[in-house]
Amino acid sequence: MNENLFVSDFPKKNLSVVQDKNAFCFGLDAVLLSDFAVAKNKSEVFDLGTGNGIIPLIMARKYPDAHFTAIEIQKCAFDLASENVNRNNLSEKIDVINCDIKSVRSIFPPECANVVTSNPPYAKVNANRKNPLESKNIARHEVLCNLDDVVSAAAYLLKSAGSFFMIHRPERLAEIFSAFEKYKLEPKKLQLIFPFVDSAPTMVLIEGRKNANPELKVLPPLIVYKSKGEYTETVKNIYGKA
Repeated sequence: MNENLFVSDFPKKNLSVVQDKNAFCFGLDAVLLSDFAVAKNKSEVFDLGTGNGIIPLIMARKYPDAHFTAIEIQKCAFDLASENVNRNNLSEKIDVINCDIKSVRSIFPPECANVVTSNPPYAKVNANRKNPLESKNIARHEVLCNLDDVVSAAAYLLKSAGSFFMIHRPERLAEIFSAFEKYKLEPKKLQLIFPFVDSAPTMVLIEGRKNANPELKVLPPLIVYKSKGEYTETVKNIYGKA
């Protein structure tokens, strides 16, 4: 194996995921989103900006009767996602597509998905802390797509009453709600994620449902750490399920 590659295992799900140190590696946010998202039997699920495929990989074990389409623009990440799908014998459950999410209208028919997930770039292009590695910069900053592009693609793909599950930054909630309204996605469920019980939230999980009636359910806060380096029981259980 290439010296930049390493393997992350999820033994309870019989998953083995190859990652690249020089590319964007999945973190807690992807695992939390995989747990937050819900799919029914025989659902068509799309993951926008799949990276190395972690979200559909976890969800395919959780929902074995669903079918997943994982979209990734970066060729290196697409190759890793394809390798991970084959490595875990999920090629019949997950299709990996190397394309731009802004091109979904020319590739897929409208309203072909029951569920869409995305862990998109959080930071705007003019934000600080850009990474010298372009692959990581693209994954973290809105270089090749922005929030509007992601929500627009999700809304195009979703059937009426289908759900879009996303993780993002709470400081961008006003933009998220605005984009949801623009593309007829009604916020239905929201959960703030706090590093510690006495800290400010750093992430937010949100579900938007296409053409739904207004009714937002705010879930109890999710606390990540009970002390430095030690996950709360909630997060341990989520990783245990993964």
